[in-house]
Amino acid sequence: MNIQRIISNFKSGLESISSNKIRAFLTSLGIIFGTAAVIAMLAIGAGTEQEIINQMREAGSNNIIVLPKLLESNEEDAADNSSKKWSPGLTPQDAINIRKIVPGIVSISPETEKETYVSLDGLRKKTKLIGVEKDYFDIASLELQKGTGFTDDHYKEGLPVCIIGNDLYTKLFPKTEAIGARIKVQNQWFTVIGVLQNKSVSEKSQSNLKIRNDNDNVYIPLQTYISRVEDKQRLTASSIQQQANMQTQEGDEAQKPAYNYHPLSRLVIKAEDGPSTLAASQVIRTMLLRRHNGLEDFEIKLPEVQLKQEQKTKKLFNTVLGIIAGISLLVGGIGIMNIMLASVMERTREIGLRQSIGATRNDILTQFVSEAMLIGISGGIMGAVLGIAVSIIINKAFDILTIVSPWAVLLSFSVSLGTSLLFGIWPAKKASEKDPVETLRYE
Repeated sequence: MNIQRIISNFKSGLESISSNKIRAFLTSLGIIFGTAAVIAMLAIGAGTEQEIINQMREAGSNNIIVLPKLLESNEEDAADNSSKKWSPGLTPQDAINIRKIVPGIVSISPETEKETYVSLDGLRKKTKLIGVEKDYFDIASLELQKGTGFTDDHYKEGLPVCIIGNDLYTKLFPKTEAIGARIKVQNQWFTVIGVLQNKSVSEKSQSNLKIRNDNDNVYIPLQTYISRVEDKQRLTASSIQQQANMQTQEGDEAQKPAYNYHPLSRLVIKAEDGPSTLAASQVIRTMLLRRHNGLEDFEIKLPEVQLKQEQKTKKLFNTVLGIIAGISLLVGGIGIMNIMLASVMERTREIGLRQSIGATRNDILTQFVSEAMLIGISGGIMGAVLGIAVSIIINKAFDILTIVSPWAVLLSFSVSLGTSLLFGIWPAKKASEKDPVETLRYE
C-alpha cells in the first residue's frame, strides 16, 4: 500500500469522525479522563518523592532528635505506686553522657528555647530566644551571611552576644548595620556578632519532624541562656512538685498546662550513618531512662525512619491512583471498541461500496484503525491538558506538591494512543473481513 492510499484512508476516517463529533467526543471521554488521571498520578508521585528528599535534606538523614515530654501524674503513679519518682528532665549533662558513652556519635546539640520579643529603637518583634552549643550550626547546616560565629570564650563564659536569623535582620536593620548593634531580648541586652544566611524550611518539616525555622530566631550560647535568662536546673524536686500541685487545683488553674521542668528544649544527635542511627537511638533511650530514674519523660524521633514510613504510605497511595488511572483507560478502550463495532454495523453498506470500487481489505482496515487513532490522539491531547490543569489545582487548593514532567505527559499520551489502537484493531479487522457481496445486500 502506497503513501497516497494511506493518506486517503486517514482522510476517510477523519471525515467519518467529523460527521459524528458528539459521538466521537463521548467515545473519547474515557481516554481523556484516563490520560488526565495518569498525568495527575505521576505529578503527585514526583511531588511526593521531591518532598521526601527535601525533608530528608532539612532533617538530616542521620539525625536523632530527643524531645522532652511532660508526664501526667497518673503516669508517674503507674511507674511506681510505692513512691513518686523524680526526674531532672532533659539536661546538658545528658548531652555530655551521650557524647561519652554512645558509640558512632558525630556531633550533639543541646538546645533550649523560649518564645519572647526582641526590641530595638522602639521596634518590637516576636522571636524565639535559643541557647545552643557549637555543634548546632553544623547539624542545622546554617552558614553566616555576615559577621562571625561564637568563640570558645563565648560558650564557656556565657557572654551576652547573639547571632540573628536573616528575616529578623531585615526587620530590625533595614537601613542600619547589624554587626555590633545591641538588641534587647528577655530583658537582657545582647550584642549582635553575626547574621545567618536565609534557609527555607517547609511547614510540613516544621510540624512533622519538629524542624525549626531558623530565619526569625535569636541565637545565644547555651551557657549565656542558663546564666542570664533561665536556669531550670536550680529548681529542686520540691519546687517542681509545688508547681505541679498548684496546677491541679480547682478553678482556672486547672486549665493551665503542666509545668515544664526540663532545662533543655531538645537534643539533636548526629550519628555516623543510617544503620548506626537506629542502634544509637536504642542505647540513648536506655541511658536516659537510667538517668531519669526510670521515667520516660522524653521521646526519641528518627526523621529517617519516620520519612521512610511516610514514603511507603504515599507509594501505596500512588499505586491506588495508578490502578484507578489504569481502570479509566481500560474503560475508555472498551468504549472505543464498542462504538467502533457499532460503527462497523452501521456502515456495512459503505464498506461494501468501497470494496466494490476497488478498496482492499488493508484499505478498510486502515480507515477504521485511523478512526481509532484519531480518537486516541484527540483524547490524549485533551486529557494531557486536563491532567496538567488538575495537577495545578491540586497544588494550589490542597497544598500538595505536584511536579508535571514532559516525560510524564509523553508517557500518558503514548498509553492513550496505544489503548485506542489496541481496542480499535479488532473492530477494524472485523470490518475488513466482511464479504463484499453480503455487505452490498445488507439492509
